[in-house]
Amino acid sequence: MKSAAISLSIIGSILLINRYYLLQTNAAQTQDITVKFAAKVGNQPFRCGSNYQLGKPLTKVTPLDFRFYISDISLVDSNNKTISLVLTQDGKWQYQNVALIDFEDKTAACANGTVETRDVVIGQVPQGKYKAIQFTLGVPENLNHEDSTLAPSPLNLTSLWWNWQFGYKFARIDFAHLEKTQSTATHLYKNGEKEAGNAFFIHLGSTACQAQTSSQKPTTTCRYPNTAKINLENFDPSKNTIVLDIAKLLENTNLNRNQANTAPGCMSEANDKDCSGIMAGFGIPFGGQTTVKQSFFSVK
Repeated sequence: MKSAAISLSIIGSILLINRYYLLQTNAAQTQDITVKFAAKVGNQPFRCGSNYQLGKPLTKVTPLDFRFYISDISLVDSNNKTISLVLTQDGKWQYQNVALIDFEDKTAACANGTVETRDVVIGQVPQGKYKAIQFTLGVPENLNHEDSTLAPSPLNLTSLWWNWQFGYKFARIDFAHLEKTQSTATHLYKNGEKEAGNAFFIHLGSTACQAQTSSQKPTTTCRYPNTAKINLENFDPSKNTIVLDIAKLLENTNLNRNQANTAPGCMSEANDKDCSGIMAGFGIPFGGQTTVKQSFFSVK
């Protein structure tokens, strides 16, 4: 009996040693990656409380919000092989293959947001050198129509949720006009446009999602998914940062006008011409287009 106990003890020790070396080997074969993001408005950094001249013609605005989801992040190695970034499941900013980037800090006019900000995505890939990055702007279809009040963080933010579409706002970029008066908000133009109100909203999300009620999941795939596949070359995660330029996104958008009988700004509706330049900036075909080249994301 004593001999058998000693044998079992030895076997247990060997198993523990093997497990230790297996963990060490796996750790040696992977590396931690931090993908860094920075928000700019032309040559200026983005900050709540700052004022900017945006659009065409230039309009003076101040930020109300700036947050977005990305998913399915991959890196391209020196052999042109695409490797998925396995996200660290931190219980707050990253869940499954989705990450939230948040540049607003609840100060000044960004009162609808959160105090904490997030400008990185953290994960693991095999050891190696990487030269490009790919990701999707948006939430995957299998997660897009969950109930935000029951979902895990970061998919539990009701401010990034459309009740009327029963889906997520993939990006929320809002501004308040600084030179508007309420009396101008009802002025109509002959071309079917009206003077924009006191704010311009950009809410990117899937539209034409058929469901029995607004509180149920769609029965089929949304006609307009409105996600964008972003491919950025010359990206080394140890050296480079992904820059988002709001001035580029809005360079062909008139923030002073709003198409009559549509939501203020761009709410991703297919018939809203106020979305044309914005969707092109995101890299999403819109209004009959088949391909567009995104201008919102770049590598620095």
